[in-house]
Amino acid sequence: MASASLNALNAFLTVARKRGFTAAAAELGISPSALSQSVRQLEERLGVPLLTRTTRSVALTEAGRRLLENAGPAVDQAMEALRTAAVQPGEVTGRVRLTVPTMAVSTLIAPLLPRFLARYPKVEVDVRVEDRFVDIVAEGLDAGIRLTESIERDMVQVRLSDACRFVVVAAPSYLERRGTPETPDDLLSHDCICIRSPTTSGIYHWELERGPRSWRVPVRGPVITSDSHLLLRMAEAGVGLTYAFEPMVTEELRRGTLRVVLEPYAALVPGLFLYFPSRAQVSPALRAFVDVAREAAPRKKREAPEGARGPRARAHRE
Repeated sequence: MASASLNALNAFLTVARKRGFTAAAAELGISPSALSQSVRQLEERLGVPLLTRTTRSVALTEAGRRLLENAGPAVDQAMEALRTAAVQPGEVTGRVRLTVPTMAVSTLIAPLLPRFLARYPKVEVDVRVEDRFVDIVAEGLDAGIRLTESIERDMVQVRLSDACRFVVVAAPSYLERRGTPETPDDLLSHDCICIRSPTTSGIYHWELERGPRSWRVPVRGPVITSDSHLLLRMAEAGVGLTYAFEPMVTEELRRGTLRVVLEPYAALVPGLFLYFPSRAQVSPALRAFVDVAREAAPRKKREAPEGARGPRARAHRE
């Protein structure tokens, strides 16, 4: 009974986190019908519905939300303990589940993963690349990477990068055709490739700063997208100005296909950080990942000034 309940709980948690039976069944390696039956049996034992099902979606009931929040971390730890029970002393196995923004893929994750996996070949790393704000506890993830401004205060944070800038960039062809903006207000008369928030679908106001002053500019232009790679390709094509995380455009700036404008107004932020819940029991696999990430992190070369605003959590929340 206890084993069956644990399996059923794990089945329910996977459906809740994947927001559907098909994706959850694929992760668990069972059929959607078997998974649905397991969840229904759990609901019958508890005497309350946990999910509201329609032909197109699955949503949590209030009882389901409470069960996800209260039982999720404990079940994850129990399932991890079962997977690692037969591991040899000193051997690290298991899975590390991460949420990572696009800006961290090429600059941090791509260089870090080969180093980590060479040392811990029996650990599986599940990387979800998404720019929306993610509640890692509710979604059953182990850790995430974000700008420190986006991280809740009760999380443990590990620095992964130096302080970095967000810059306005454009192709030489665009600047020759339309001229170079000199102040943040000049952006209002330029074509801008706009950023749509993946969380709220609102259009992001570009944030700039100089000394104690800051600006949030409601830019407009011919293209709106939530894909950072499309933003850069459109900028290189001369479609308009765009706003970018400077480490993501290092190669384009080196080649000269993009140029920084409004440089005195570039927003400086403390950098990207790995984070995970302070109250959670850290698995051996996550502990190993944190250790390797710390080793790979550079020493701070450039500090964001105290109180620097920069592109805050609203970039993910708005």
